[in-house]
Amino acid sequence: MPAKAADKQRQSQSGPQGGKAGQPRLSLKKRDEDTATEGGEGVDESTAVRPLGQLELTEAELKKEITRVLTANNPHAPKNIVRYNFKERAYKPISNIDQTAIHFSLKGNLIPKDSDEGRRQSLRSEKAPETSAEVSQEAEIKDEKSTEDTQAAEEAKAEGAGEAEAAEEPPPPQKKEKKLANQFNFIERSSRTRDNPLRWKIYDAYVVEVEKMEKLKEKEKPKTQTAKKEEKKKEKKLTSMELQGDAITKISSAAKIMERMVNQNIFDDIAQDFKYFEDASDEYRDHKGTLLPLWKFQYDKTKRLAVTAISWNPKYKDLFAVGYGSYDFMKQSRGMLVLYTMKNPSFPEYVFSSESGIMCLDIHNDHPHFMAVGFYDGNVAIYNLKKATSQPSYMSRAKSGKHSDPVWQVKWQKDDMDNNLNFFSVSSDGRIVSWTLVKNELVHTDVIKLSAERTTTQGPEGLQLQTIGCGTSFDFHKTIDYLFLVGTEEGKIYKCSKCYSNQFLDVFEAHHMAVDSISWNPYHLKIFISCSSDWTVKIWDHTIKTPMFVYDLNAAVGDVAWSPYSSTVFAAVTTDCKAHVFDMNVNKYEALCSQVVVAKKKNKTTHIQFNPVYPVVIVGDERGQVTCLKLSPNLRKMPKVSSAEGPNHSRSLHAFTVLSTLCSELGKVALSCRVLKVTRSLLSRMSRMSDPFFCFCWSKKA
Repeated sequence: MPAKAADKQRQSQSGPQGGKAGQPRLSLKKRDEDTATEGGEGVDESTAVRPLGQLELTEAELKKEITRVLTANNPHAPKNIVRYNFKERAYKPISNIDQTAIHFSLKGNLIPKDSDEGRRQSLRSEKAPETSAEVSQEAEIKDEKSTEDTQAAEEAKAEGAGEAEAAEEPPPPQKKEKKLANQFNFIERSSRTRDNPLRWKIYDAYVVEVEKMEKLKEKEKPKTQTAKKEEKKKEKKLTSMELQGDAITKISSAAKIMERMVNQNIFDDIAQDFKYFEDASDEYRDHKGTLLPLWKFQYDKTKRLAVTAISWNPKYKDLFAVGYGSYDFMKQSRGMLVLYTMKNPSFPEYVFSSESGIMCLDIHNDHPHFMAVGFYDGNVAIYNLKKATSQPSYMSRAKSGKHSDPVWQVKWQKDDMDNNLNFFSVSSDGRIVSWTLVKNELVHTDVIKLSAERTTTQGPEGLQLQTIGCGTSFDFHKTIDYLFLVGTEEGKIYKCSKCYSNQFLDVFEAHHMAVDSISWNPYHLKIFISCSSDWTVKIWDHTIKTPMFVYDLNAAVGDVAWSPYSSTVFAAVTTDCKAHVFDMNVNKYEALCSQVVVAKKKNKTTHIQFNPVYPVVIVGDERGQVTCLKLSPNLRKMPKVSSAEGPNHSRSLHAFTVLSTLCSELGKVALSCRVLKVTRSLLSRMSRMSDPFFCFCWSKKA
């Protein structure tokens, strides 16, 4: 039969598709599918199953490669954060945005064995008797003995009674294994839900009682010989360390004395000049004087820093503190606080480093080991010389009211009613702040906030914004506690009171540029001096709006200071590396000495201070060097006191101030002519005293 005829015959036998005869074939297919699924073969991998909502793409689109780049950027990170730019004085967006996204953080209590805390815990575990460990080990030993006894009994039953007796032997002694406590407790109370607080109270009481019982047992137990030996070794180590520390302190004090002796031998000629030299040519100079250079103090780590503050120690007259920072606001870096002594000019006595530059400092009069320091970043701190640490003992924080601009001056004041230490600070943010040390913490109180008068800026929507005054210097009155003066960057001087926080007692239109320094006269209670970058030094009476004296020094004046021995002598330093010394008793119009004291090459003098006892001044410059200079005899003439009024000179000064105050009030109060005549006669008598400064003040008032 041919092939075509055979195919037709098969089709005729099977019948047409879709008919009744085709139903058995469908059932067979379903059975095959069921058996295939039961066998685990499933759908054929070659036939792709298409979801209902899938797009129908062409072969070119399917073959197209699509690359996706994964980055570490956080899509939820804000991109519109702005910060205030002090250089451009505007808000600028931040380019570097933190892309870190923290999904989970957990603080564990795992401690490495090699760390200090791990060693301490191991030492404690060695000290304490392991009572619980011993109990657990005894129980383990008993369990092992019982299991061995049962095994021996079974063997005895199998082999015989005679062999069982011979087989029993005592177990070998086991060494006590040191059990390590789990350093990460997974069943801490903090990780559990608080379902029954009463149960935890009962548990805590039980734990406390167990600890008491264990302590009593430890006390009753005799100490082992090994523990006693270890304790003796530790005691010997401690005693050796103490002896070594005492020896080091003794050696250090002896080495310091030896170093000073060596330096005295090296600088013997300078020491002789400091003690005995007097410039004999002053007799032929017509009241002119000179400054003799003595020592130069410099530390290697402060060569690139400027001297920003100088202060003598009130107790140790040869010791002075120097603050180092930078007046170049584009190049701010670290700062240092260094203390030198004239007994050892080669190396400082104390060195403290800081992250921010030091702008000012002051030493406490009653506690000379306390130093208040102001930093460029707005913080204030207190250093304690008695503590052997390089960090400040107390420091302000952002939460405790720190300044937002550099702190330009700090001053110690009398203790408060509770005998707490107290000092004040002034900053460019316009705040004068009182800092009180209460319970080892600095507590701040805003005394007054400066505001520039008659200066407003146009704000958004037509609002008038008042300009804040920037404080640069201040000084407190010597006898009137509440009275103080504040100099500003605008050149004004404000007379303020601690009792008023919203208004000023008086305003002086003092200078055309920033007031760099301001200081009350230590003898005449109404006189103060100020210096500025406008090249002038001015002397004022705080009851008069106009200056009494004006001196033009032909350069910006960095600092000015009154002398401690005369009411008419003061000194100033200018940016042309010169020091100027004035004595109004001798010459009211010109300086007695104008001398270059440091090298001029890219250098400026910044600060000057008189020694309270010795006839020397110290001058700091921008290269971190402090120069000590001796005043010639013409620059340190003491006021002549007559023999009749010599013992009562201080009383006469006090009487003069009282009577001058009374004279100023005479115009306000109606008094009799007799009282007026008596007062005038007393003042005229006292105006004939040797000190001409008082005579000048009285003539000015008259």
